[in-house]
Amino acid sequence: MSWRRRITALGLLALALTGLTPHSEAAVFNPETFTLANGMMVVVVTNRRAPVVTHQVWYRIGSADSPLGKSGLAHFLEHLMFKGTHNLKPGEFSREVARNGGNENAFTGADYTGYFQTIAKDRLGLVMRMEADRMTNLVLTPDEVQRERDVVLEERSMRVDNDPGSRFSEQLNAVQFLHHPYRIPIIGWRHEMASYDQADALAFYREWYAPNNAVLIVAGDVDAAELRPLAERYYGVIPRREVPDRMRVQEPPQGAARELQLRDPRVRQPTWVRSYLAPSFTRGATEHAYALEVLSEILGGTSTSRLYRKLVIEQKLASSAGAVYQGSSLDLANFRIYASPRDGVDLDQLEAAVDAELARLTAEPISADEVRRAVQRLVAEAVYARDSLSGAARSFGVALTTGRTVADVEAWPERIGGVTAAAVNAAASFALQRDQSVTGRLLPAPQTAAEAAPAMEPRPDATVVQ
Repeated sequence: MSWRRRITALGLLALALTGLTPHSEAAVFNPETFTLANGMMVVVVTNRRAPVVTHQVWYRIGSADSPLGKSGLAHFLEHLMFKGTHNLKPGEFSREVARNGGNENAFTGADYTGYFQTIAKDRLGLVMRMEADRMTNLVLTPDEVQRERDVVLEERSMRVDNDPGSRFSEQLNAVQFLHHPYRIPIIGWRHEMASYDQADALAFYREWYAPNNAVLIVAGDVDAAELRPLAERYYGVIPRREVPDRMRVQEPPQGAARELQLRDPRVRQPTWVRSYLAPSFTRGATEHAYALEVLSEILGGTSTSRLYRKLVIEQKLASSAGAVYQGSSLDLANFRIYASPRDGVDLDQLEAAVDAELARLTAEPISADEVRRAVQRLVAEAVYARDSLSGAARSFGVALTTGRTVADVEAWPERIGGVTAAAVNAAASFALQRDQSVTGRLLPAPQTAAEAAPAMEPRPDATVVQ
């Protein structure tokens, strides 16, 4: 996937996860919540449109919490959670879900790990029983761990090492965050992934996988009165365990602009990206978070945005341009601007045009009318996701594992609607500072005589300048 397509997808994901799905009232999903005696929080979102439910368990632990020297261990454990328990043979969890007409999977982010199943309502007890079982009864053998280690190494080869856009993204994060573990790829560094063993996986599992470190979210044809007995039966009997605090080093202030250039012979379309270190909803100058959402929409959210209109339509320098604010993180976030040049346009020319458009924020500040239209678009685009069972569950899962609350989710329409032009301009002035940015260029490798020779294989090259 190209950088442009991936960052656009990330923008849509950020909207789904941080913007949630507003409607005309202050409430969004009107969930019911309760907490089991062992500390496990439960969120229920009732949707009676079909006799189907999505069942999700989110753990407040992600790849950024992996032990030093074992990068990506959280993601590796996610794979191993399908290997079996004292009660289920390896692979039996997935086979049972499929046999009963459902689907299931799992995911790891920097701040969380989640497991989900979508299945008929009358099979809800089945998936709850199996998910609760693997919360405490995971069984791993050295052979299974070694085989799965080979699987994740191959996954890294296919998704990162052989994809210039993914390598570029990985390097961009590594340059953006010098100290914080967000600099480390979610999948891990290859040389550390190769060192995983059974003891590593089991130690991480026993340290973090506890009911009081998890959130159960069920969306669909069920309400709290129906779900509570099932939750008590399957999850409530699991003893609470002490879980350590998430101890993370924090990113120091960035005092100089940074530059990244990656060349790869497989690149066909150059890409330019400017990434600013920015506050999130829970870290840094959080008062700017909602305004940054609106700013990203005004600058680069649509084909009528400032960047797209100027670079693509008027000046015809770019084939694409946009902006993305990824504010849904436990610690600091980033605000990114991206563009891809048209044929014949070099990146110096494109970067100068982007800088001129950013300078226009001072000469021609964001207007109240621009804010009004951006808020309307955000609400209109997001409202369609309200009936998505997985979207509702994911909204709460991300929020509740990154320091936010159910009330924050439900208050999104009111808060985004209260953003003013003055707030957006203040957020732009605060966040879009060159000395807290990384400018990245993804370019094709130059064709030299040596590289063109059949006996010489082109070798990717990456350079960092600070």
